[in-house]
Amino acid sequence: MTISSSEIRRNMTIILDDDVYQILDWQHRQAPKAPPTLTLKVRQVKTGNVYERKLQGNQKLTRAAVDTPSVQYLYPDGDMHNFMDTETFEQFAITEEVLGSALQYISEGDTIEIMMYEGVPISVEVAPSVTLEISKTEVGLKGDTQSGATKPATTTTGLVLQVPLFISTGDRIIVNSTSGEYTGRAD
Repeated sequence: MTISSSEIRRNMTIILDDDVYQILDWQHRQAPKAPPTLTLKVRQVKTGNVYERKLQGNQKLTRAAVDTPSVQYLYPDGDMHNFMDTETFEQFAITEEVLGSALQYISEGDTIEIMMYEGVPISVEVAPSVTLEISKTEVGLKGDTQSGATKPATTTTGLVLQVPLFISTGDRIIVNSTSGEYTGRAD
C-alpha cells in the first residue's frame, strides 16, 4: 500500500530500500522555487539504528504491513527464546539478536507485543514499567540510614541496577524499562 506525505503518522512502518523503518518524526518543506522535500527521522526496525532520510516531497512511500500480536514468553532454549501467540496459541522461537535488551525486562509467563513483518519477528515492545524479582543483592547495613543510599542488585532476568538499602533477595520491584532504573517496590 502506498501513501503520500500527508498520510504519514508517528510510529508508522514503511519500506525504504527493501528494509522496514519506523517513522519517529517527519517534516515536509516547500521552499520557494524549489521542489518539495520530505525529511524523515526513522528507526531501522531490524537494527534499532536511527537515521535521517531526505526524500522528494512528492514521492510515494510504501507502507509495511506489520502485525503486532500479543505473545507470552514461555522459556529460553539456548540462544532462542520460545513464545506463544495468546490468540492462536501458536508457538515460535525468537533469537536473542531480535530480542536485544528486552530480555532483561521479561520473565517467563510475561505477555509482550512483538512486531512481525511477513511472519518474521523483527522487534519487541516491552511495557514502560515492569515487575522483576531480585535474585541477588547485598544485605543493607544496619544503621546505614543515609538518605537515598543505594546498593547493586541483580534481577532473575540478569538486569543489574541500583536499589535502596531496604530491598532484599526475593523482593519484587518495579523497573522503568526505558532507563533500567528502580522506580518502586511491587506488592
